[in-house]
Amino acid sequence: MIKLTPLTARIPIIIAALTVVTACTEAPAPVDPAYRAEIEQWRAGRLERLTAEDGWLTLTGLHWLEPGENRFGSAADSRVVLPDPAVPAIAGLLVVGPDNTVTAHAEPESGVQVNGEDLTTTELHSDANNAPDIVVAGRVSFYIIDRGGRLGARVKDPQNEARRSFAGIENFPIDEEYRVTARFEPYEAPREVAIPTVLGQDTTMLATGLLHFTVDGREQTLEPYVGSPEDEHLFLIFRDGTSGEATYGAGRFLTADAPGESGTTVLDFNRAYNPPCAFTPYATCPLPPPQNMLEAPIEAGEMYSGEAH
Repeated sequence: MIKLTPLTARIPIIIAALTVVTACTEAPAPVDPAYRAEIEQWRAGRLERLTAEDGWLTLTGLHWLEPGENRFGSAADSRVVLPDPAVPAIAGLLVVGPDNTVTAHAEPESGVQVNGEDLTTTELHSDANNAPDIVVAGRVSFYIIDRGGRLGARVKDPQNEARRSFAGIENFPIDEEYRVTARFEPYEAPREVAIPTVLGQDTTMLATGLLHFTVDGREQTLEPYVGSPEDEHLFLIFRDGTSGEATYGAGRFLTADAPGESGTTVLDFNRAYNPPCAFTPYATCPLPPPQNMLEAPIEAGEMYSGEAH
């Protein structure tokens, strides 16, 4: 759960001071100490990544670019606003070409860098291949995102209020009953599946089959997604009976190992986590497709009672 508290934290955030709160619900069965330690270590790593200097809590804006020139700088009327008074009002230009390339031009003596080098003029790679060029001006940075040909600049500031006032994540109690074995039923051939997003437009993901499992005595099915059929991990987006009440309304994420020779894998819902959209309005999260709406309540993993984005 996001808890908005008065601005008292200092940067850098001391991870040890962030509290992961355990929800007050009926106590589950005793948990194996080794398994409890494993989940607590996973939660600590999750919290550390979320609160890092380049984590999701640092996002201050997502600015969609127009064809042609787009100014960036600290001026409020910039197309890409960089919220650091040390940055020039006009620090440079992002030029979107007819072929959807983005070329960055920096003003002289602006101090703008890209990937650690002084920026003069360069074409920026987007996050389409998961390796975007990082532009830095003062303490602020941004990079180009590509969402189905729609280009935007995602801005991060380590001194963002959301990061400085963040109080932790609330979790259900660890419950080994929600660590289940799932049987994988492969499709005849991998298929591209339309997945809705918070942008109101679909994206596509690759599905290779279905996972069948039992939770709380009910048979359930989820469709996992992969980057390629050879991926060693599965990505799941799901809603369940707790969504919009104890957990984030738009659903949660889960990862699992790809099925082994046995044709099974383990789904550990104690590792179910909130999407970035639970923490910032500047993320572009995928949403659960109709086939991943579970009837059973999954009272495990991360909870949420903050403001919806």
